[in-house]
Amino acid sequence: MAENNLMVIGEKESFFIKVLIRKLKEAGQNAFYCPADVDEINKHWEEAALLSYYMEAGERIADEVTRFLVDKITDHGHQLLLIGEAVDMPNVLNKIPDDMIYKTFNRPLDNDEFVATVKEVFGKIEKGDFKKSILIIDDDPQYAALVRDWLKATYRVSMAASGLQGIKWLGKNAVDLILLDFEMPVTSGPRVLEMLRSEPETKSIPVIFLTGRGDKESVMEVVSLKPEGYLLKTITREKLIREVDDFFSKRSI
Repeated sequence: MAENNLMVIGEKESFFIKVLIRKLKEAGQNAFYCPADVDEINKHWEEAALLSYYMEAGERIADEVTRFLVDKITDHGHQLLLIGEAVDMPNVLNKIPDDMIYKTFNRPLDNDEFVATVKEVFGKIEKGDFKKSILIIDDDPQYAALVRDWLKATYRVSMAASGLQGIKWLGKNAVDLILLDFEMPVTSGPRVLEMLRSEPETKSIPVIFLTGRGDKESVMEVVSLKPEGYLLKTITREKLIREVDDFFSKRSI
């Protein structure tokens, strides 16, 4: 399965790559070699959840491969383990964002350390640590649970049954996006957004309204608060997933 596969990318399947893959398999980790070619990487992309690029001494990753990897990682959230000579690393690190590289390894490679890191990353993948986090704030637990089921395959989703419960949750947890209901007892959605915007710790958290209130007056009430979006609860599963995926894709550009 892709969740347990490591793709080892390199210019050629060198002796060192063959030894590394053998070590990984002996440790119970699935791994396979892929040439450093855009078409080949793309063809095998769905087979792996973790990537490693093995650079031989003096090697430079082709610009088209680097751009492809950055684009694909942006869209799919894979992590990258980079192996190479210390002198060659800066050329690559300048082109790939830090948050896409889980760890770098200098040659000569410590195979045991690398295998331990692969196990560590797969453990985190299984727990969903690399998924974007979404908090649903909605007083309708059935609808919130439905939305969570729609999104949980791709995102780490939590729920809060009221605005104050959501704010309390945010005091202990980080989140990448809030899906916020408009009409809730005690503290309305617009009021929750005002509270979030007034605190330094939460003012930059993106908020998209997901509500049954579609009248012009309700929409205009929150326009001044500048939410990242306003969606109606009549939205289909496919449309909501597309909207959330598009939101994160645009923020990563």
